[in-house]
Amino acid sequence: MKRRLLLAAGTATLASFSKCSHAQTSAPAPTSPDPGPAGSALGNFAPPRALAPLRAKVDRIIDINVCRRPFRAQGPRIESERRYGKTIVHHYGHGGAGWSLSWGSAQLALPLIRAGGARQIAVIGCGAIGLTTARVAQMNGMKVRIYCKERPPEVASSMATGMWSPDSRICSSEHATPAWTQAWEAMARSSFKTYQSLLGLADQPVEWRDGYLLSDIPFDQPLPDSAHGGDEEPDYPDLIAQLDDIRPKSVLLKPGVHPFRVAHAKRFTQMSFNISSYQRLLMDDFLRAGGEIVHEVFEHPRQFSNLRERTIVNCTGYGARALLGDNSIIPVRGQTARLVPQIEVDYALIYRGHNLFMLPRRDGVLVQAQGEHDFGNEDMRIDRALSVAAVERLASLFA
Repeated sequence: MKRRLLLAAGTATLASFSKCSHAQTSAPAPTSPDPGPAGSALGNFAPPRALAPLRAKVDRIIDINVCRRPFRAQGPRIESERRYGKTIVHHYGHGGAGWSLSWGSAQLALPLIRAGGARQIAVIGCGAIGLTTARVAQMNGMKVRIYCKERPPEVASSMATGMWSPDSRICSSEHATPAWTQAWEAMARSSFKTYQSLLGLADQPVEWRDGYLLSDIPFDQPLPDSAHGGDEEPDYPDLIAQLDDIRPKSVLLKPGVHPFRVAHAKRFTQMSFNISSYQRLLMDDFLRAGGEIVHEVFEHPRQFSNLRERTIVNCTGYGARALLGDNSIIPVRGQTARLVPQIEVDYALIYRGHNLFMLPRRDGVLVQAQGEHDFGNEDMRIDRALSVAAVERLASLFA
């Protein structure tokens, strides 16, 4: 999958919605089932309700954040080594799929952690991969101490969008061998199953949401060159089709049955995370299970030798580039803005060809604006004009 295809749909997962049902003839909004008359075997469905309009105004921006996704062309580094008298298990480099793959990826790292023979282990890093790896180790009978410079909400993982996207910049096509692809599918399915067990909890850490993929031109037509970024990314493998049995199909909408000012639209259903409440859940579960968190700044891996634990799991994400000198990690800049929460807005939006993505969360309406030169860009400065333009573009979608 080329860079232009990724930008065209907003995320790799949603860009792959090529299979869809026949165009529907009723309004696209989700409905609540009507019980129907007494004794009815199937009952009827109430008329679809109108979608709540998004209040996309610049003065409703309450926060803007920038983060760097740790992309590795080879995919995540999950391997161990003996160094400084320790067993070091490396577990980092998940691109834009850290939250999405975290549970399955931790399960893949678990045999390497067990091989060290220690009942108490250290985890370096308190982001998506570090926290989840710590929880998996705890659930397998280990005592865990996390060493970190930052903890939620200061970690980079707190800046994630929150859409389940297990194939987002996870590797390049040349490295997607059959064995690697099989491992990715196992990670994705394991994570998906775990997330289903978190549905319906207090504070809604995990939810399913409908969304709308919008386009100015038919979906079977390529975008003009002017819609593509100027930077060069590798080809990405088309992986998501392997999960078709657990993904609801998208629905192609006929003109006039949606409120958006575009010619073409599809409705999709996708799992999402409320990052703040989900991180708090992980932290609470980790501490309740006897976990400890120690503030520690690592500037060189030789500092690992000072830790009391014999097995160390390195979950430093993009930080591994500087800490280990691992130049295989490529920064991918991401900027998001949050608008004042609108609980009544319960649908996501992706504007094809405009590098625009909107996801409603409990802590605000998240608006991601992708820049033309995000890949390989480690600039952490906020570009407010980029987010302002994204919010104004969102406003233009509503009549």
